[in-house]
Amino acid sequence: MYTLWRPPAQSADTFRDVLLSVLSPALAALDTLRGIRLAVADSAVADAAMRRIESHSPLPDALLSLWVDSSAAPGSWEQLIDDCAPCRSGYLVHESEPLASGLRHPLVPGERVYGMCQVAFLRKPVALAKEEWRAIWQGSHTCVAINTQSTFGYRQNAIVRTLDERALPVDAVVEENFPPEAMACNHAFYATGQDEALLQQRMTAMLESCARFIDFEHIDVVPMSEYLIR
Repeated sequence: MYTLWRPPAQSADTFRDVLLSVLSPALAALDTLRGIRLAVADSAVADAAMRRIESHSPLPDALLSLWVDSSAAPGSWEQLIDDCAPCRSGYLVHESEPLASGLRHPLVPGERVYGMCQVAFLRKPVALAKEEWRAIWQGSHTCVAINTQSTFGYRQNAIVRTLDERALPVDAVVEENFPPEAMACNHAFYATGQDEALLQQRMTAMLESCARFIDFEHIDVVPMSEYLIR
């Protein structure tokens, strides 16, 4: 997974267009890449500004996910990335997908995925051992997240190692797909049907569960538009 930053003079939507029209076709031409997913913070998710959490500035403008058989020789794709993004950092991750987004909303290669993709960069609390942290996050918390929110896609990426010195020292990258109404409406975010008591109940349950395994002083959340390229 690569976090990308756009040129200072380039707008978010122009950066998105460059990634889709230049980088994506170039990457898709590589036989070494079995899968390609792109997420970009653009004007289509402007209504989700209230969801953004910025602990480490500047936050990335895009997230590029590549599925490869081996990460030992990244030169073929990293040069293509560098031609379109002036700054990048990378992670080797282990992906788990407890809720596949394509089950409810068909995924069409090259087209924008329905709703928004909320990307969160997480760091485990210092007091938690790695295995205890993983057991809470990918064990009991997974059901809480799915049952209390309107997510229709949920991917958990555990960091195996960073690929360069620029990468933020995080332990996980989480991708959650939400319907468009959830960008600005908490009732839609938590699927409460305008029930205020249920909203408070689900918000509390989610916050309490997150507090068990997330260091809130080192969390970054970026709403993005998602594109499945391959």
